[in-house]
Amino acid sequence: MIQEKRQILQEYSNDLVFRLKDLHVNFDKYKFYPRDEKFNSAIFDSDKTEIFSTLQSNSINFEEVAYISNKKIHYIDKPESYYLGAKYIIVEIDDDRAWFKKVKNEMISFGLLAFIFMSIVGYFIAKLFLRPMRDSLHLLDRFIKDTTHELNTPISAIVTNIEMIDKNCLDEKTLKKINRIDIGAKTISNIYEDLTFLTLNNKIISQNEKLDLSKIARQRVEYFRSLARIKKIDFDLHIDEDVFLLCDVKKFSKLLDNLLSNAIKYNKVNGTIKLILIEQKLIVEDTGKGMSQENLENLFERYSRFDKSVGGFGIGLNIVYLIAKEYDLKINVTSKLKVGTRIEVSW
Repeated sequence: MIQEKRQILQEYSNDLVFRLKDLHVNFDKYKFYPRDEKFNSAIFDSDKTEIFSTLQSNSINFEEVAYISNKKIHYIDKPESYYLGAKYIIVEIDDDRAWFKKVKNEMISFGLLAFIFMSIVGYFIAKLFLRPMRDSLHLLDRFIKDTTHELNTPISAIVTNIEMIDKNCLDEKTLKKINRIDIGAKTISNIYEDLTFLTLNNKIISQNEKLDLSKIARQRVEYFRSLARIKKIDFDLHIDEDVFLLCDVKKFSKLLDNLLSNAIKYNKVNGTIKLILIEQKLIVEDTGKGMSQENLENLFERYSRFDKSVGGFGIGLNIVYLIAKEYDLKINVTSKLKVGTRIEVSW
């Protein structure tokens, strides 16, 4: 900026020198120091003593040729002849800061262009580096879908055939074996249904109808009795009649299944599961390990598991949350360590 202004200042200085020369020659005639509306000026002798000045800033640095001081640009010139005894000529103009605004705007413009360019480059680089991970996730997702699909037929066949067996005709030893097969098949079936729900959730079209929740609750409790019997867990049922809700039967059954499955899984031996179904409210309460307040905050996050000693993938309560969100159901969870957990679903 100073280099650009220096040429202008040099012209002003030359103009002032020419006027000083004229005044020096015709001093008796004029006796008036030359002034110009475009700049202020001053003249100093060889001892750097001021002879005359119209400067607004009196801070003069004779070591510089052009510099900025107090928002003024100063230019110091030394004429060939000492007109009026002046060895130094000082020319002063205002620093309008236009150069600063120009530089700032250029920096912002180039900065934005650089940011846009780097963002585009970064996007493609990130896409390139993340491609192997994306392909791996795609393969994993496809593997889960294919696996769950292949599991469907054998699991359905096992569960259906067990249900068709007349257990009254079996001896005690055979009955125990059949019950163990039944429990294993139902456990795998529940995992299969959870994985299917997660992989196909966005494609499942809800078939909403007015459901008799009392009937569904009793059916699901009977389904899980064999699993509960392993840990000698009893069900304490308080189910009102004629409790209805407009919902998809598979989704509500899946919500209740996961609540019951968790209540069995995290319950203690000889524990109890209390199931309460009243108008506009479903409560599942266990006498298990309970959870801390910190764990409750992340309870519905997918793959969250707070007890590694118990099997599972940490997807059950996430499914409960997704179904509750779809039907605007409110979930309230209270838990106390070594006492149990109470999950209340209201609508």
